[in-house]
Amino acid sequence: MSALPFLKWLHEVELSDIETVGGKNASLGEMIRNLGDLGVRVPGGFVVTVASYHAFIAHNELDQKIRDIVAGLDADDVENIRRTGLAVRTLIKNGKFPEAIWKGIMERYDEMSKGYGQEATDVAVRSSATAEDLPDASFAGQQETYLNIRGHQDLIAAVRNCFASLWTDRAIVYRQSLGYDHFDVGLSVGVQKMVRSDLGSSGVAFSLDTESGFKDVVLINGSYGLGEMVVQGAVSPDEFLVFKPTLAQGYSAIIEKKLGNKDRKMIYGVEPGKPTLTIPTERSQRNRFCVTDEQALEVAKSVVAIEKYYSEKKGHWCPMDVEWAVDGMTGQLFIVQARPETIHSRKADDRVVEYKLEHDTLPGAAQPKVITKGIAIGDRVGAGKVRILYSLDGRGGSTDGKDFQQGDVLVTDMTDPDWEPIMKKASAIITNKGGRTCHAAIVAREMGVPAIVGCGNATDLLDTGMEVTASCCEGDNGVIYSGIIPFRKEETMLTDLPDVRTPIMLNVASPDLAFKFAALPNAGVGLAREEFIINNYIQAHPLALLQHKELGDVTLSGKISYLIHGYEDEETYFVKRLSYGIAKIAAAFHPNKVIVRFSDFKSNEYRNLLGGEHYEPHEENPMIGWRGASRYYSEVYKEAFGLECKAIRRVREKMGLKNVVVMIPFCRTVEELLEVTKVMKEYGLERGKEGLELYLMAELPSNILMAEEFAAHIDGFSIGSNDLTQLTLGLDRDSALVSHLYDERNPAVKRMLKHLIETAKRTGTKVGICGQGPSDYPDFAQFLVELGIDSISVTPDSLLKTRRAIADVEKALAGNGVSA
Repeated sequence: MSALPFLKWLHEVELSDIETVGGKNASLGEMIRNLGDLGVRVPGGFVVTVASYHAFIAHNELDQKIRDIVAGLDADDVENIRRTGLAVRTLIKNGKFPEAIWKGIMERYDEMSKGYGQEATDVAVRSSATAEDLPDASFAGQQETYLNIRGHQDLIAAVRNCFASLWTDRAIVYRQSLGYDHFDVGLSVGVQKMVRSDLGSSGVAFSLDTESGFKDVVLINGSYGLGEMVVQGAVSPDEFLVFKPTLAQGYSAIIEKKLGNKDRKMIYGVEPGKPTLTIPTERSQRNRFCVTDEQALEVAKSVVAIEKYYSEKKGHWCPMDVEWAVDGMTGQLFIVQARPETIHSRKADDRVVEYKLEHDTLPGAAQPKVITKGIAIGDRVGAGKVRILYSLDGRGGSTDGKDFQQGDVLVTDMTDPDWEPIMKKASAIITNKGGRTCHAAIVAREMGVPAIVGCGNATDLLDTGMEVTASCCEGDNGVIYSGIIPFRKEETMLTDLPDVRTPIMLNVASPDLAFKFAALPNAGVGLAREEFIINNYIQAHPLALLQHKELGDVTLSGKISYLIHGYEDEETYFVKRLSYGIAKIAAAFHPNKVIVRFSDFKSNEYRNLLGGEHYEPHEENPMIGWRGASRYYSEVYKEAFGLECKAIRRVREKMGLKNVVVMIPFCRTVEELLEVTKVMKEYGLERGKEGLELYLMAELPSNILMAEEFAAHIDGFSIGSNDLTQLTLGLDRDSALVSHLYDERNPAVKRMLKHLIETAKRTGTKVGICGQGPSDYPDFAQFLVELGIDSISVTPDSLLKTRRAIADVEKALAGNGVSA
């Protein structure tokens, strides 16, 4: 028997060979042959082909025996699945290889070892099925991988175990659920040179945002040591987001970084029979990112190159799921796997589907209790009774897997891939560990089950039998609420929305929701508030960050020290965190304008930030006190405002997001405007420099009455109708006693707006509005459109209603012969 049909070098195979070498190996060979010149490094090796698997089965006369066992399969019975899989795997593990195959494997391995100057080199042995990486199913994690395998005996055993893993419980259920014939799927094995990431770092990357499907980013998860810890969800990894368009222009396009816990890592083992070992990560490593920014950008460039190549080859967009490893001995980056992403690449893009909690239906409209939070997987909502599992056999004091009921909420430390029969029954999945690219997250997305991973201690906070709601519809953070909260699903067909001539922009506060909102028809962002980012991303008063050591407040200093883990110092923490929040919004809507308003906290709101009580005065009426522009040039606050300027510069100049426009709020006089622009210039922000535009919030009567003078120093006005209404009418909008008088449509307010828009038209200055008025009142929208306002910016939940209202107004105006 010749070994020729049974073994091939990786560099000899390509995508067209998937039927003989499986999806994983075909992809590796394709990259080795075609992407090396683009800087994509893939470790070499050889393939034990599908023909070898079939020859092994035939040599041991196993085919009919396996068919007889599988004939009794009940895919809805976890215990039956377990028995079936074990019986088949045992048959295969007791089998022997035909001589030509085991001799061929050893010869190829010896040749590999010799090429690396070693007697017995270290290899990864990976299963590669013929049904892997198809357009409708990834088959990710269905079969086994064995790392740091050395020597003939261990290699032969690992290949045999890979053959057996075609019949893991999870693989059986997965094929059954998708309607694949078990006997139509073949298995090959890749034997690939190990990358010494046990001394470096490794992880997973996707060429899109895994939750929203946003196409223009690369999502990178990584941790120290071998990559299985990230893939399995055994650690909470570091996370990077890289923006593709400005990466291609040569910018340092990391638009977000999140430090993971990374409390464990997998390294090479030293004992016989234990090729790998999991150990605690050193504290110093936990508190820093596992790769440098330069390495993260290199990963992103490789992922982009792979996506571009596969998309061109397939003739359509082909987002990719990639595993990467950095060799700790050489510092070189290697790609060790690449497969097509199978969720968002198949989603319809002609509709927007949203899930919304109905808090207001709860008794007494009480706010539900938040138990804990984690990383949201998907955007759905699930609710049910908690079932805590540590294993499927009831070990560790948890419920036995047999007791898991349809609709229960699965709560565990981390999901084992063999749990997929349980996962498909769950209404939601909650784990202590894991990140957005781990196996559990991928499978949950494929199944359409909401999952919240990386919660830290969910198994301690929740009890079996407790009723909870797991919400993934509120951004990157998944929230676990006490009790069952009703929710609804809303679906909007984008093709049903009317066309409008007036540009409609969005008001976006949360960076976590930016990618989701970007799918809505829009003309950019008319208002991005820094306050939300500072409150949620930074959480500390900027002056407290800069000066806390001078206060002698040990408790405050301890809290700040904890906050800034992973960052060089307090200033860097503020600047980078703010820049990441702004950049995520700017990237989502690129190349459209994103108007970022400098911080406009009132003094009582600033006091609520960590350390704020040391720096904020008590004011009788903070609404008209020390806020907005008056802070920026104040000697007391100027240094803090400088941090905001540095963050904007970082977004525009380092990340390349030149679509960011800055806006000054609550500016009382022209002289005050000039003072602010002077301070901005000190910190490197100058109107007109590198295309920077400067807008002014038109929210004070003085802004309207002096509009011509203000216009000489700015590029645009944005009407803040809330403050303008209360200050024009002289009322406190928070007072119930006068709230009946509050109305943007009051003739005095409308006269103000008319004057501003006419002045702006005369001076050639852009003018828009960011407020609820046009959404709530069609006649108000008509008034603004008739005046020729340049844009209207609304909250995302008002967009559809506003678009229809403006379309009606424009249609009516056109019928009257008036051009909108």
